[in-house]
Amino acid sequence: MQRRRFIQAGLVMCVAGAAEIARAQTAEDIAYGEHWRQRLDVYTPEAKTNAPRPIVVYFYGGSWRAGQRSDSRDIAQALAARGVVTVTPDYRLFPEIRFPVFLDDAAAAVRWAYDHASDYGGDPHRIFVMGHSSGAHIAAMLATDPRYLKVQGLSNEKLAGMIGLAGPYAMIPPEPHMDEIFPEAQRAQALPIDVITGHEPPMLLVTGTADKVVDPRNSDRFADALRAHDDRVEVKRYGGLGHSRIVAAFLAAQRTDSPVVADVAAFIDAH
Repeated sequence: MQRRRFIQAGLVMCVAGAAEIARAQTAEDIAYGEHWRQRLDVYTPEAKTNAPRPIVVYFYGGSWRAGQRSDSRDIAQALAARGVVTVTPDYRLFPEIRFPVFLDDAAAAVRWAYDHASDYGGDPHRIFVMGHSSGAHIAAMLATDPRYLKVQGLSNEKLAGMIGLAGPYAMIPPEPHMDEIFPEAQRAQALPIDVITGHEPPMLLVTGTADKVVDPRNSDRFADALRAHDDRVEVKRYGGLGHSRIVAAFLAAQRTDSPVVADVAAFIDAH
């Protein structure tokens, strides 16, 4: 039997112009595979509703070689405050693994969310993938290349949408170890822009104009390629925001009036 530890968390959200407290229940340290890093947390809005809620599977960034699911807490709480069941998985990292193994883990986490959606009041037919930085690359790869979800018996076309925060979609960042993480033999299928089929789910690409880590033009180039295949995509640019401030927009002190959070929530509501 899986061990679950439930935590009640107070979340601030804005309703009709007034700050209110929303509650979220967190189920922690749930296995979605056998490896010690194949664990996830689930953030569930406590407020009751008769309708199944949308689900976001969120992948943190860390250049495919660092990070942990606790890094996702602020984003998960912000989404839960807006009525979204949010799943935050860990996944295997370099140097233990290389591309595309982290995508196999990500696809398995989405399968877990699909199988267990009803356990948390979620709708298995409204699953979004979302990520920041390298996590946005992972989410975009699941949404473009059908191979990874197909192994799990799922289709990328059936995703409700993909939300990318400051992702490297068109170019692998010039950082240490990238040649090892993405072996030359795999490079042709390592970027979302190179594996578009024309059957992608709707996408929201969020970027800051002051991002010095991942060039914002990644979002523009990826969006242009998606549109060339008649895919639906929105690009949101935020003046003066850098790479980390896109995520900081989800902090409790800022989320009630953050345009980033509002735009992400509006995209989820629309799909």
